[in-house]
Amino acid sequence: MTARPRALLFDWDNTLVDTWETIHDALVVTFTALGQEPWTLQQTKLRVARSLRDAFPALFGARWEEALTLYLDRFRAIHLERLKALEGAAELLAELGQGDYFLGIVSNKTGAMLRQEAEHLGWTGHFRRIVGAGDAPQDKPDPAPMRLALEGSGIACSETWYVGDTALDMESAENAGCLPVLLGARPLAEESFARFRPALHFADCRGLGRHLRGL
Repeated sequence: MTARPRALLFDWDNTLVDTWETIHDALVVTFTALGQEPWTLQQTKLRVARSLRDAFPALFGARWEEALTLYLDRFRAIHLERLKALEGAAELLAELGQGDYFLGIVSNKTGAMLRQEAEHLGWTGHFRRIVGAGDAPQDKPDPAPMRLALEGSGIACSETWYVGDTALDMESAENAGCLPVLLGARPLAEESFARFRPALHFADCRGLGRHLRGL
């Protein structure tokens, strides 16, 4: 049986909150403004995982900083009004907060906006550390954000589960030495999971909560 973790670090977008429509909207605005063919929503779901500073130079070349401004302006205008907790996420965090777990967020969403969203949902108090893109020297899948989240806690990465919804999250966990835990209905047959597979997979927050109660 998998050992009970001392710490649980969570991805944010589409792990605890549903933000696909918002991300897609901001990308469509950006692609269109720069004269590029926008992605479909399905393409967005398959392709978005890295931080903006890592992804945009490859997507937009020399105009990536212009693209970044366009994206962030649109995202800021709509993200709070559209922000929705995924089913069971609020209950899971409340339950875990009653225990002795160290809880944190490690996301590739820009740090300031990540913390704004957590505050908007009233969730800031659940987490000991909220780490977003730009807070550490490198973003996921580099291990630096995971190490920053645990800094000063006395908890090792080997005692930590990292919970996310993409193969990049599983890669991030592996790189940092955390247990990779996949949350959501994404099929493991997807090509993206060929190299970085989860140690545990739960369809939803309730399934994760039930498993933790059994440890």
